[in-house]
Amino acid sequence: MGIKKYNPYTPSRRNMTSSDFSEITKTTPEKSLCVSKKKHSGRNNQGKITVRHRGGGNRQKYRIIDFKRNKDGVSAKVVGIEYDPNRSANIALICYEDGQKAYILAPEGLTDGMKVMNGPQAEVRVGNCLPLSEIPVGTNVHNVELYPGKGGQLVRSAGNSAQLMAKEGKYATLRLPSGEMRMVPLVCRASIGVVGNGDHNLIKIGKAGRKRHMGIRPTVRGSVMNPNDHPHGGGEGKTGIGRPGPSTPWGKPALGLKTRKSKKASNKLIVRRRDGRAIK
Repeated sequence: MGIKKYNPYTPSRRNMTSSDFSEITKTTPEKSLCVSKKKHSGRNNQGKITVRHRGGGNRQKYRIIDFKRNKDGVSAKVVGIEYDPNRSANIALICYEDGQKAYILAPEGLTDGMKVMNGPQAEVRVGNCLPLSEIPVGTNVHNVELYPGKGGQLVRSAGNSAQLMAKEGKYATLRLPSGEMRMVPLVCRASIGVVGNGDHNLIKIGKAGRKRHMGIRPTVRGSVMNPNDHPHGGGEGKTGIGRPGPSTPWGKPALGLKTRKSKKASNKLIVRRRDGRAIK
């Protein structure tokens, strides 16, 4: 994938970039694998805003992705690589030998006509899905399960991969994209390769309207509000936040407050945190 630049015929176009979509080979989604996606504008079932700065945006259909990859021993052919508005990664439409179709996350190097397979007997090849026990140490993987049979939960966004560092006893040790070292049961599955669309993080939005198309509304800084609207507000001219540390609009500490429970059950499976410290 490459990055496409634009001629600066307007101020917003000057710095705008987008994907050239060179990986995309299929432009119309598979209707049987699409479902309608209702807009909630950040509101819960009581109509209260629980996630701010959401609303509007282009209409989208949700693509049903097969994160479980549990159809074993049947090879599937890649029909095409598609764009998915619901995630940063591209998706691949595959068709199994028995005619069943499914969407999977498209790893780097997967192209039309290639064969993929799931299960312990599958080869260690880009796009295949195997239990961690069958994957050699040092392999880059994505779409990693945390619980056997639940489907991939880790390493699913564009350009990411985890590296299998070791296998010992019932657990495999993975180095996640954040730098965290974590143990995952060997019976859990992972897909081989690096998630595609790796230049996604280099795209410059360029103008406010493009964010609105994504369904994201403007965000106003607390320091330019009044004191009755935000703890950072008030003061003559450009003043600081006027308190020892930054706060949320509701007065809770922000930026740096640790929110992870100290007695969380999965703490014992984390070998090293992303900040380099060992879990106590």
